Amino acid sequence: MQYHVDGDLVPAESATVNVRDRGFQYGDAAFETMRAYGGSIFELDAHLDRLAATCDELSLDHGLADDDLRDRIDETLAANGLGDAYVKLSVTRGIQSGSLTAKAEVDPTVVVVVKPLPRGGVGGESVPDGPAVVQTTKTRKPPANALPPGAKTHNYLNGILARNELVAEADEALLRDGDSFVAEGTTSNLFFVDDSGLHTPTAELPLLPGITRSVVIELAREESIPVLQGRYEPSEVREADEVFLTNTTWELRPVATIDGIDIGAGPVTTLLRRRFDALVERRHYGGERLSPDPGRDGGDSGDAATE
Repeated sequence: MQYHVDGDLVPAESATVNVRDRGFQYGDAAFETMRAYGGSIFELDAHLDRLAATCDELSLDHGLADDDLRDRIDETLAANGLGDAYVKLSVTRGIQSGSLTAKAEVDPTVVVVVKPLPRGGVGGESVPDGPAVVQTTKTRKPPANALPPGAKTHNYLNGILARNELVAEADEALLRDGDSFVAEGTTSNLFFVDDSGLHTPTAELPLLPGITRSVVIELAREESIPVLQGRYEPSEVREADEVFLTNTTWELRPVATIDGIDIGAGPVTTLLRRRFDALVERRHYGGERLSPDPGRDGGDSGDAATE
């Protein structure tokens, strides 16, 4: 494998950043996790817009054009012969002498890391190996006036602390805000279904509104499924008819249990997974096999990624 580091392709085993880099020292860096299907990035413009928004939050003026970042991603995929892949793009403030206070002049460190994923779309293979087992944690989301929730930075300590609480077979944590309303998973957005429609926590809460989340909301509206965004108690999620999680790599992942209570997939989850697969098929594979695939619709989902 080869990674892209500061403008050069280098073997993965020798890809390094300086120990004085502020991304390493302080988490002073922005990143995006993306997914390539058939050689192109799903919702690339949205990812680059969010990267820019994170850099604005950090006052990190890296001076790189979107076309430059696109080229680095494309070069990394091509160098590894990958059409279907996980892609992580990181931009740090680089090396600055002195104190914690950041300087306006930036010589950024830019890294693109990739790894192969299976084909997506209709008839594709789910990345996770089964439905999610979710546990509500004591670790809470910090308030927006402490850490901007919409910024994707290298500081993932909050999620790590939540994952450290998981017991038994749980593989995703459900975090709440300071008022005990459910917010999101450590690397995922939450959806649940009841008689009134499809629910997801409002972006007014301290959560990262994921790009896959936005796509799913649009697909639901196209199907005339009521989409409600609000503040929800954990009990409302545990009592739901269906629950699923979304992020870039998982796409739509059904939830098997929450806090030991059986949930599972259902007709809304199945429909939205079919619609998502068909969207990917049309955009990235030329719509070459737009037909139902029972294997993808039956709730077989699984493990890790980011929103």
